[in-house]
Amino acid sequence: MNLFSKLIEREAAGNPVTVGLIGAGKFGTMFMTQVARTRGMHLVGVADLDVARARSQLKTAGWEDRRYAASSLDDAVKQRTTFVTDNAGALIDDPRVEVIVEATGVPGAGIAHALRAIGHGKHIVMVNVEADAVAGPLLAQRARAAGVVYSLAWGDQPALICEQVDWARAAGFKVICAGKGTRYEPHYHRSNPDNVWDILDKYLQIEDRGSINPKMFNSFVDGTKSGIEMSAVCNATGLVPQTNGLAFPPATRFELADVCKPRADGGTLEKAGVTEVTSSVYRDGRDVPHHLALGTYVVFEGESDYARRCFKEYAMLPDRSGKYAALYRPIHMIGMELGISVASAALRREPTGAPTGFRSDVVATAKRALKAGEVLDGEGGFCVWGRQAPAETSLEQGLLPLGLAHNVTLKRDIPEGAALKWSDVAYDPNDTAVRVRREMEAAFGRRNAEAAT
Repeated sequence: MNLFSKLIEREAAGNPVTVGLIGAGKFGTMFMTQVARTRGMHLVGVADLDVARARSQLKTAGWEDRRYAASSLDDAVKQRTTFVTDNAGALIDDPRVEVIVEATGVPGAGIAHALRAIGHGKHIVMVNVEADAVAGPLLAQRARAAGVVYSLAWGDQPALICEQVDWARAAGFKVICAGKGTRYEPHYHRSNPDNVWDILDKYLQIEDRGSINPKMFNSFVDGTKSGIEMSAVCNATGLVPQTNGLAFPPATRFELADVCKPRADGGTLEKAGVTEVTSSVYRDGRDVPHHLALGTYVVFEGESDYARRCFKEYAMLPDRSGKYAALYRPIHMIGMELGISVASAALRREPTGAPTGFRSDVVATAKRALKAGEVLDGEGGFCVWGRQAPAETSLEQGLLPLGLAHNVTLKRDIPEGAALKWSDVAYDPNDTAVRVRREMEAAFGRRNAEAAT
């Protein structure tokens, strides 16, 4: 409740929190529009491989040209302006930058940037949840050992869900389930960048199709992003995946406690203490009223008769039995809320959610029958989608992480719906992301050990 006052103290001391942003996509641009208006915070530099795009995005975010006209990092620091560059390493290496925001969305790049930031004693806010899904538990462990903060990104759904889980537990409640809402139908798992428009046009009015990346959007549609985000939540909170991953049960926001409770009590979950994503579409294609497609939730248990009576008295969205109740947040503001994570890392040295163990994985799953010799195209593409799975299952079966199923060649045919294994693809063991992932698997072992704190 005191982050703003701490920012004002830094402003008054002439020592604002200094930030380097890597990646000027949608999330980064949303952050840029707010950081320009956040007292006590200075965006020193923006790094993007396409410098012209980064400058265009700053303009789109409402920045005046003079504010990002710095010719060097030195000038940016002295003039309190922003330097735009294609050299992410320069931002990470500069000792005057306190917090690195990694927003590229590319797993390999995110892992490399995180390791470099940790090595230079910098806090890192990992917008790149794709990288977190591949190696977040190990990166967070290394950050703690180095005395810096590794944090999930506030404004993105995983961090918001972590906060709701923490709220429930700190208030003495047993958490039964946590997650988010999305639009889902079973056939979405086969969607690809070409036919994703058939789905998007039903509920989004995108006039300029050239303004979005269909591969990126498709990762939200085909179920991959849900698996990635719920894995981040599990690894940060101690919740676990269900055996077969996410089931996407339809639910209104007022039915959460009835739907997201154990089957033994009439719900859809195999057990308590898991993640689930609810659908805003019924299986017959009808829209669910009062859905939670852009929101997050937590379902918790009242363990006394009095608590259950209070659920009803205070309209806490109880289930029909009165045993469970739900709290939800209807929306998330993505990058516009990211400053919360930056401030928390720099001023409190606390993450807004961070992995504490390797409990959940996202495994590459065939969208169609795949043939030996095909080159996989990764997240949101034509070949695979990401299914959430227990980390122990992934390790025991040698399953291939979705984040590494890109630019690797298949060694054998794979039937539709099958999970791919490391042994199914020809990969480079010296690739940084592969090496770090393998180190994480060895560090956490096949018993799904908790990270050292």
